[in-house]
Amino acid sequence: MGLRGSKLPEAHVLLLGLDNAGKSTLLYKLRHNACVSTVPTVGFNVEMLEAKKNRKNIAVTLWDVGGQVKMREHWKSFHQDAAAVVFVVDSSDRARVEEARRELEGTLRSEQLRGRPLILIANKQDVNGALTATEMKDTFHMRRICSGRDWYVQPCSASTGFGVEEAFSRVVQLAKLPSDSGAMKENIKDTVHYLKVSRKR
Repeated sequence: MGLRGSKLPEAHVLLLGLDNAGKSTLLYKLRHNACVSTVPTVGFNVEMLEAKKNRKNIAVTLWDVGGQVKMREHWKSFHQDAAAVVFVVDSSDRARVEEARRELEGTLRSEQLRGRPLILIANKQDVNGALTATEMKDTFHMRRICSGRDWYVQPCSASTGFGVEEAFSRVVQLAKLPSDSGAMKENIKDTVHYLKVSRKR
């Protein structure tokens, strides 16, 4: 019986980041344990994985959304019901770190992502001169931009597999499931309230 037919608790996880950050490579390394040569993602890739959270099986759906400038304006249409945000950064490309930081800050301002955990992936650690996890934490002002949410910086190399399993474990551990807290219930309440108000108009 496939995952689709199962009634496991589901966690929708957003995989975001600039183009060429290594999101799709990370996704396929995780899913198939293979280093796949990828082309820039136009639109999105979706993969579903089973994991254990608090000793229970859960289904994790990873949404890898394209990172080119024209795709970034569509990121917000994926925000709803996200259990966590994974933001992948090419830590060897110092010239684009500032651009990545700006995009991440803009993403975290979304009301729909309020309180959602953030896992910052410092990818391409196998490249000489890559920023360390500590440097990434400081450069991205993680303490400031993540006040009110759980966060973690994971060093990783999607091509060699270094840190990939740890990154996924961290995502599963931090992801907010619908049953985890009142957060999702609040979302549903807000939607119901909105529908009632809309009907009266």
